[in-house]
Amino acid sequence: MGPAVGPAKQVAGEPHAVDRLATLLAEDLTAVDAIIHDYMTSPVGVIPNLAAHLIDAGGKRIRPLITLASARLLGGGGDGPRKLAAAVEFIHSATLLHDDVVDLSSMRRGKKAANVVWGNSASVLVGDFLFARSFNLMVETGDIQVLDILARAASVIAEGEVMQLAAANDADTTRERYMEIVVAKTAALFAAAAKAGAVAAGRAGPEASALETYGRELGLAFQLVDDALDYGGLSATMGKNAGDDFREGKVTLPVIFARDAGDESERGFWRRAMGGERTDDDFYRAQALLKRHNAISRTLDAARTHATAANEALKLLPANAYRDALADLPTFVVERGF
Repeated sequence: MGPAVGPAKQVAGEPHAVDRLATLLAEDLTAVDAIIHDYMTSPVGVIPNLAAHLIDAGGKRIRPLITLASARLLGGGGDGPRKLAAAVEFIHSATLLHDDVVDLSSMRRGKKAANVVWGNSASVLVGDFLFARSFNLMVETGDIQVLDILARAASVIAEGEVMQLAAANDADTTRERYMEIVVAKTAALFAAAAKAGAVAAGRAGPEASALETYGRELGLAFQLVDDALDYGGLSATMGKNAGDDFREGKVTLPVIFARDAGDESERGFWRRAMGGERTDDDFYRAQALLKRHNAISRTLDAARTHATAANEALKLLPANAYRDALADLPTFVVERGF
């Protein structure tokens, strides 16, 4: 049984959950990194240079680790899970490159975003290249079911990004609409990463469904915490600038909580600020309103609910070191940066 998700903090000097999972899967992860670097090579120099700028920038590889752990948990062997893990990382990296162009982001993983260094056109096209390479890897596994899982996830992610773009600057975005966006743009890849690992291990039944639920709930928790961090975290923790969501007019759960709890004057502020008429001081007022209405703590409580649901799903799976390592991730995801 996985541990309950609560306010536990990492002990000083103790490796966090991702590091423990990476240690458990060290041989697999080394092989995945080799596959990634092999498949992002190209005679067109800007492609490997731009891709490496993002992929080698210190990302935690959470999604490919989930794929690997899900497969090994269920007894899956061979190179199939490794190729799928690399494909998952390529899909994730491609979406980040595209997102940074759409959002006009200047920072990613603690350094200048690729679109700032190489320009928007190159970032979009290299993102397309990484998407294509991910499909090369899926096909090489020879498993049409995992190809279907990850191809569907790629489509859903794109739909989620378009939904988010359509909802930008709409201060009246509901919690239900916001959650639809989060399910699509973030949770879908976590869910597919976990399910694909199970299917690669030959366990396409209840175990795959349980891992899909685990991944989806973990992804929801992950995004809720990211949205809270935008108003209260350190840029070193986030790898991006604090307040980016606010400046981009993204109505996230902390804003929804504060808006719905506020008076008409406060709702007027959110309509103006999220609608695009922002002053330099508005971010600080937004932080003050979130604090007044406990919006950050309420968002983290919602994230903990999803993290607990992720661990509940793991109870259906065989007890072993891989399940224990996956069970550590939800607490790490919720408590990072706070």
